[in-house]
Amino acid sequence: MIRAVSVLRRAAVRPDQTVDSVTLDHDGRQRRRLALACEGGLDVLLDLERPADIQDGDALRLEDGRLVLVRAAPQRLMEITAGSRLRLARLAWHIGNRHTPAEIGEDAILIEPDHVLAEMVRGLGGAVREVERPFAPERGAYHAHGHG
Repeated sequence: MIRAVSVLRRAAVRPDQTVDSVTLDHDGRQRRRLALACEGGLDVLLDLERPADIQDGDALRLEDGRLVLVRAAPQRLMEITAGSRLRLARLAWHIGNRHTPAEIGEDAILIEPDHVLAEMVRGLGGAVREVERPFAPERGAYHAHGHG
């Protein structure tokens, strides 16, 4: 099994450089070490120095220099909306106060399913519906880029 030893960010990846691809959910894109079965049949051991925040379109650099494209897998999420932007901002504050990974959009917040948070949101006047799509939560103000 060949090792993937670093991450190349999407902006530097050209499609003609990749030899295979792998589709991972959010948790799979936050790992340091993981066995991967790629779509084209390549078996890869993700073996990074530290966990990486791998995004859709990034590539894993194999120890022989080849690249494997990473795609974000659709996953079950809760889409949170509110009647006004002020109410949505308040909901974002409460969700952030729980240190919950969240993808912040102009009109909605996306988080992983959590029945306790769903009830909290409804209790604060928000609406919750289940959706399925790739999850790309905010990276955080202190996120460091260590692999690129």
